[in-house]
Amino acid sequence: MRVIGLMSGTSYDAIEAAAADLALDGDVLHLHPIGHLSAPYPDAVRDLIAATLPPATTTTRAVCTLDTRIGQAFAAAAERALHDLCDGRADLVVSHGQTMHHWVEDGAVHGTLQLGQPAWIAEATGLPVVSDLRSRDVAAGGQGAPLVGMTDTLLLRGLPGTPAALNLGGIANITVLAPGTDPLAFDTGPANALLDAAVRHFTGGAHAYDADGRGAAAGRTRPELLRVLLADPYYRRPAPKTTGKEYFHLPYLQRALEAVLPAPRPDDVLATLTRLTAVTVADACRAHGATQLVVSGGGVRNPVLMRMIAEELPDVPLRPSHELGLPSDAKEALAFAILGFLTMHGLPGTLPSGTGARRATLLGTVTPGRSPLRLPEPAGHPPRVLRIGPRLRA
Repeated sequence: MRVIGLMSGTSYDAIEAAAADLALDGDVLHLHPIGHLSAPYPDAVRDLIAATLPPATTTTRAVCTLDTRIGQAFAAAAERALHDLCDGRADLVVSHGQTMHHWVEDGAVHGTLQLGQPAWIAEATGLPVVSDLRSRDVAAGGQGAPLVGMTDTLLLRGLPGTPAALNLGGIANITVLAPGTDPLAFDTGPANALLDAAVRHFTGGAHAYDADGRGAAAGRTRPELLRVLLADPYYRRPAPKTTGKEYFHLPYLQRALEAVLPAPRPDDVLATLTRLTAVTVADACRAHGATQLVVSGGGVRNPVLMRMIAEELPDVPLRPSHELGLPSDAKEALAFAILGFLTMHGLPGTLPSGTGARRATLLGTVTPGRSPLRLPEPAGHPPRVLRIGPRLRA
């Protein structure tokens, strides 16, 4: 089955599209990457997302507008991937949509909202679409995140020791696979979320992120600010747990800065926030005995962040996910392609030990394409391992 996966993370700068051929053979899921691309959001859509995300208030009109505009942007990305990557031949699109709110109270998730109407994708491509992949896990008592835990687990099986997979997006999440135990997956805390918010604030919106970590490299860690940030109770909550930009946002950072005198220089704030990510990731790895770390996500492109993580984990080798066959920039899009493939084959896409759900569930809602919807024969049992074949061209 040829599947296009679409993903836009909490940084909401672009839609990542990745295409792959997937096949299930016994307990082995074979994945052959075809290619991936990045489609930046139109400025007006990105600005509306920024203006609507918590802690901002909004209107149903804005939510309706976003659902349509994000859906249209995802449809354009899917159409481009279909033609540029797949030569016009694919079987399924899987759309994560754009997370606008993850409703968490006292560590429990009560709901989640991803916008991006899938009808636009189905209409533009003519293909069936799997979307809204988080809600079913939440309904089953889970956190609804991190859903990349299924792909991480299939990828890490067979590696020695206690391997872990780290994704550095707006929020950092980790999957740990210790011998003889169920996989564990959870959000460790902010990766780029506070950094991006700080850069936008300090530059008056002229810059959206700390390119190549240059701001952090020019600053120094302020221990007193780091202590304030690390005092957040989220870091002491047991896994599984999840968080997002509805919690780690600019007003959150401004409250922390108010507790520190003299006020830190902007570059010192960036250096401290980068160190915060490194420390919280390292704490999570040590707490669960990780012996190697497979890293992906936008944060991999920040050399200062990667250096700080290595400093905090001197005995844990770091390796990019592309060494295992999954391109770092496309890993999440491919992970959602896998989840949609599992859904279409009647297989659960969650690990209860990773999300805290009562049971593993089938994920998502299916929107038919132009042809009658024909599902494959349900698979007998779920895969246990992921095998990545050579990169293909359509």
